[in-house]
Amino acid sequence: MMILLFLLFLGISALLFKFITADGDFTLMSKKHVKRDEIEDKVVWITGASRGIGEILAKQLANLGAKLILSARNEAELERVKAQLTGKHAPNEVQILPLDLASGEDSLRQAVEKAESFFARSGVDIMIHNAAFERPKSTALDVTEESLQATFDVNVFGTLSLTRLLAPFMLRRGRGQFVVMSSAAGKAPAPGQAVYSASKFALNGYFHTLRSELCQKGIKVTVVCPGPIETSNGSGATTSTKRSSSEKRVSSERCAELTIIAASHGLKEAWISYQPVLAVMYLVQYMPTMGYFLMDKIGGNRLEAAAKKGNTYSLGLIFGKRKAT
Repeated sequence: MMILLFLLFLGISALLFKFITADGDFTLMSKKHVKRDEIEDKVVWITGASRGIGEILAKQLANLGAKLILSARNEAELERVKAQLTGKHAPNEVQILPLDLASGEDSLRQAVEKAESFFARSGVDIMIHNAAFERPKSTALDVTEESLQATFDVNVFGTLSLTRLLAPFMLRRGRGQFVVMSSAAGKAPAPGQAVYSASKFALNGYFHTLRSELCQKGIKVTVVCPGPIETSNGSGATTSTKRSSSEKRVSSERCAELTIIAASHGLKEAWISYQPVLAVMYLVQYMPTMGYFLMDKIGGNRLEAAAKKGNTYSLGLIFGKRKAT
């Protein structure tokens, strides 16, 4: 009996250690490697590919042998990214497609038609919706109409329109995948990011519904929900100097790696973050009353920390500003 209890203790301890040190949800962590055959020679279209996670995704996918289409508003930055790519089809076969998600449906339709024509006998196999718009943190009541419109134009309306226009091509081929870079802010309250959070909740609702409607017709959807990520400003320098040095963030390289693992395994949803954000996501998902109670305790303190450019992801926010600094 004592041996069984000891083994049970060891098992629980091992699970707790994995949970505390993990940078992704349990299902994602169980997938150790990318399924290369799901990526190699596939046509992958990435929006927001000129910097940050989009740029790193392009580099990793090129190394895995994908045929890439890179989109963002800044064509010069896309050319910079393209020149750095190496792989089976890179950089010579990499296609540059400047795109503004807020440009309207006619412009997006033209972009889809171009993307579908870039590679002979191959349309877009995987669409990675990575482009996003985010403003500095502010209270829910301080959001302007201009900020609301700008956020939803890119994060929601443009992304959904691009999906509606591209999906029929995938359906005709009987296959295709949408990989959606959502956010932890689309799974749990994000004090100081009300509009951004609302836009990501909208994405989650739309794409999970889309998958339910089209999964039997060969269309896969993977929704990725990262927490705080260390990203670059496009020149290779990180933006961490603008944040509290105590914030623990997943690197953009690791985020991209886990995103590709999730997509290649066809996971329906993946969470990428360190603690305590990951724990909060689990609480809100499986024990919502407790999760929302916790976020209510944090809300005002997080706004104060953001105003002082402090750590907005600290457990200390539960206890008030003295312990959160």
